[in-house]
Amino acid sequence: MKRRLVLRSLACGAALAADTLALPAAMARSDKAAPRKGEFSFSLLGHNFPKGEGDAEFRRMLAEASRNEPAFLIATGLKSASEPCSDSLYQERRDLMDSAERPLVLLPAGSDWTECRNSNGKSNAIERLNRIRELFFREPEALGKGKLPLNRQSSIAKFRDYAENTYWEYENILFVTLNVPARNNHYLVEAGRNSEYEDRMVANRGWLHRAFLHAKRKNIAGIVLVMDGDIGAHVEQGFFERLAQKRDGFTEIRRIVRSQADKYPGQLLLVDNRKQDKAAPAIEWNKNVGHLALGAEWVTLRVIPGSAALFALGSE
Repeated sequence: MKRRLVLRSLACGAALAADTLALPAAMARSDKAAPRKGEFSFSLLGHNFPKGEGDAEFRRMLAEASRNEPAFLIATGLKSASEPCSDSLYQERRDLMDSAERPLVLLPAGSDWTECRNSNGKSNAIERLNRIRELFFREPEALGKGKLPLNRQSSIAKFRDYAENTYWEYENILFVTLNVPARNNHYLVEAGRNSEYEDRMVANRGWLHRAFLHAKRKNIAGIVLVMDGDIGAHVEQGFFERLAQKRDGFTEIRRIVRSQADKYPGQLLLVDNRKQDKAAPAIEWNKNVGHLALGAEWVTLRVIPGSAALFALGSE
């Protein structure tokens, strides 16, 4: 009997000790799970859909990306290059985006307009871009059922055509969309004036300066700059590479972003659509400039104020 009491006492003591040891670990897990003040998430959607599956793929990504209730969604394009540039397809995607439960901000991609041709085989890129502007950027707020006010560059009389360029603040982070299409920023190397490129670059230059000035004036902790093309601002470039930039449509935008980033005390995250392989997405950092190549799928990013890594992928 006495031996049974001793064994029971030892078992209770061991259980108590185990609970005591487990308590700090449980508290650590609880602390880790508890969001910091101002912490939030947002989701980014790619647009490189398989041929003939655009509507189904976009609907799937909308549902999956919205599942964890991000603050908002950013669609980095509305169609893949293999899909037609028709009004009917544009309208279908507009309806899909309006069905989103979360606010959705669209940035047009190069595949949405730069390669479009009319029935005679001639480029109608500018006409298609203007049609996209009419259909998707009429209102001063995001698409979807949720409300998210946006600052559009078109509110400035000089740049009334550039409604796709936007910025908005959320929890001391500035989000900026800029029309910089992939495939060399729609810079044409043929003889003649690159009127569309040159006019858009005037608008983009002004919008970038305004955004960085706004961020510094309001002491914004971080900027997320979303573009279609990979401008390479996060990569160190050598002398011979600079010599080869005469036909690089990203040269000026890269120079502006680097110059502004050097003077900006916070973190700048560049997001583009370059990623084509099946490797897991990752944020690549160079000083205070991070780079995320999105590609065909969707990702969720967390913003963690006060953390060394202000921006983190949802799975990290």
